[in-house]
Amino acid sequence: MPLTHWTLRPATPADVALLAEIRADVMRADLVRLGRYDPVHVRRRFRDAFRAADTQVIEIGGVPAGCVALRPADGTYWLEHFYLARHAQGTGIGSAVLTGLLARADTAGLPVRLTVLRGSPARRLYARHGFVLESDDDPIDVLLVRPPLTSGRSGADPGRRP
Repeated sequence: MPLTHWTLRPATPADVALLAEIRADVMRADLVRLGRYDPVHVRRRFRDAFRAADTQVIEIGGVPAGCVALRPADGTYWLEHFYLARHAQGTGIGSAVLTGLLARADTAGLPVRLTVLRGSPARRLYARHGFVLESDDDPIDVLLVRPPLTSGRSGADPGRRP
């Protein structure tokens, strides 16, 4: 089955361990570069922040290969926990997933914010999708924002899951 055959499904609490492993593998090189890699902490941080209700699992051929969360809060959406296994990176899957999430935010007329590690190659993906620097005050993370492409709101409630 080609890598381009992918689907999204709602996450369940049972997914947390596997997704924490994917996160640890994907983030290792950047965290090592920044002098911040701790194999226990990288997994615990994901498990502590994981909310199945806001998270979708990215599957390739029915096998989990990543995840993404779009969390509404205070008139914005936060894009969080966007991890794609290394073997699936560069295939267009991440871009396709991101395009779909941004379309939901555009329909709601809301911006999308995220944090990304300084120097992360993922920042190029976000730039291609219209994210711009909002703040770089933190020594580890930078804050990016993407304004909605539509004006006005469709009545969507930013406090509810899109």
